[in-house]
Amino acid sequence: MRTPITNLIKKYHSKLFIGLFFSTTALSSYAQNYNEDDYQVQFQWPEGKQSALSISFDDARPSQLTNGIPILDKYNAKATFYVSTFALPGYEDKWKTAIKNGHEIGNHTTRHPCSGNFAWTRLNDVEVEDFTIEEIRQELTNSNKLIHEKLGVIPKTFAYPCGQTAVGKGVNAKSYVPVAADIFSNSRLWLTEYLNDPSFVDIYQLAGSRMDDLPFSELLPVIKQAQKQNRWVIFAGHDVGLSGQYSTREKTLKALIEYAQDPKNQIWFDTVSNIADYVKVQQDTQTTSPE
Repeated sequence: MRTPITNLIKKYHSKLFIGLFFSTTALSSYAQNYNEDDYQVQFQWPEGKQSALSISFDDARPSQLTNGIPILDKYNAKATFYVSTFALPGYEDKWKTAIKNGHEIGNHTTRHPCSGNFAWTRLNDVEVEDFTIEEIRQELTNSNKLIHEKLGVIPKTFAYPCGQTAVGKGVNAKSYVPVAADIFSNSRLWLTEYLNDPSFVDIYQLAGSRMDDLPFSELLPVIKQAQKQNRWVIFAGHDVGLSGQYSTREKTLKALIEYAQDPKNQIWFDTVSNIADYVKVQQDTQTTSPE
């Protein structure tokens, strides 16, 4: 005698419910008992360091030259500056001096394409949603060419304007991370919720943590988390020493450098590309090592 189809459906739904109940209960229990802060990254930094830290700035704003670099140079600290080439005219010599002093120059595009949800992008016709993959590639290569012509260096690193990594909209949206990976050695995001796990992170989507308009006391827990977990934190700022939400406080910058340079804190403090190059080599070694 055949079992009625309605009974089979009821039996299936009963088993499905039980399965879902136990799987969701297990997941809920895991989520409740798991603390991201307790996770320990398995990675070996040079010279027994506990973590890594980079300082970066976007846009090539004049206050970086007048207020930020003098502080960095006073401490012999090196930072990465992501240059938007529209900001270069009139400041080329000062940026060349920064390069001579050991600072890294990165690419931050020529026109700073960003979401059209910002009114200024529509006013300047640089809505990233309206770009094609070919157009964004041209944007990056043109910017590299201009930086090389004006400053004499070819950037190894790139920062996505506004942290956005896609062009187009909806079903036509496309990631341009592969484009950045084809041109640069590494690239950085903006306002991410995680810190870089050097054993896993995609070096073309490096996390960038905010440091603008914050006291050092609010940066310290982020640094300590990186120390505890063996991670790499990349701080990202814009102006230096000015008022507003997109300006890093001079006092914060000084305290950050002092903490990062203190030997007892066991932090590898260097430019984005210097650390990214090391991370890439270690990741490649892990990938090719026999089981």
